[in-house]
Amino acid sequence: MSSNSPETRRGALIVVEGLDRAGKSSQCELLLRDLRDLGHQVKYIRFPDRSTQIGKLIDAYLRGESQLDDHSIHLLFSANRWEVAPHIQECIAKGITVIVDRYSYSGAVYSAAKANPNLSLQWAWQPEVGLPRPDICLFLSISPQEAAKRGGYGLERYETDTMQKRVRELFHSLLEMPHNDEICVIDAGRSVDEVHNDMLEPVLECMKNVDAIGPLRKLGPWSFIPSGENHSA
Repeated sequence: MSSNSPETRRGALIVVEGLDRAGKSSQCELLLRDLRDLGHQVKYIRFPDRSTQIGKLIDAYLRGESQLDDHSIHLLFSANRWEVAPHIQECIAKGITVIVDRYSYSGAVYSAAKANPNLSLQWAWQPEVGLPRPDICLFLSISPQEAAKRGGYGLERYETDTMQKRVRELFHSLLEMPHNDEICVIDAGRSVDEVHNDMLEPVLECMKNVDAIGPLRKLGPWSFIPSGENHSA
């Protein structure tokens, strides 16, 4: 018998995305509970991480307590992901599955949705290149009208009908593009249990097949956005 212990199987990187009030945080917590109940080691991370120095600046901005240029706040959001990236990679290497509530997709889409002619979706994606790439990204799809009916809507800067409509359009343009095979669309306009059941199955399948995916990948350039095309409007 060999004295060498087998290599630890890496964890999976699971990202949950969607419009505001689509139920992302609740679904992340349910997913966390079920995976732990099944015996998996799991870590839950929510972006923006408002506990860091960068996160505190973002928090003040989102609450309307400070004003920042669109480019500046976008780069702060990206920097917030970069400062947590080493921890994500460390957990994955140790065999811990990481669930992330909001990630680079939201970061790029929400900035481009401001309709700033100098801040395109392509520009917004550039700071994300090199970050850990999800093994699966669950996009919770819900209409802005349905989201507005849910508790707490409108408390933060981006929770307006106009903004959410633009965000939805940009998210769907992203979903229709090639080279995004990690994205799985979930109908979030149903009961909590129905949504959760539809999320759990592809997550477990992804975790089972993580060896076939290979080492944790990195986000690459958004080369499938035509050069010079501005998706910010």
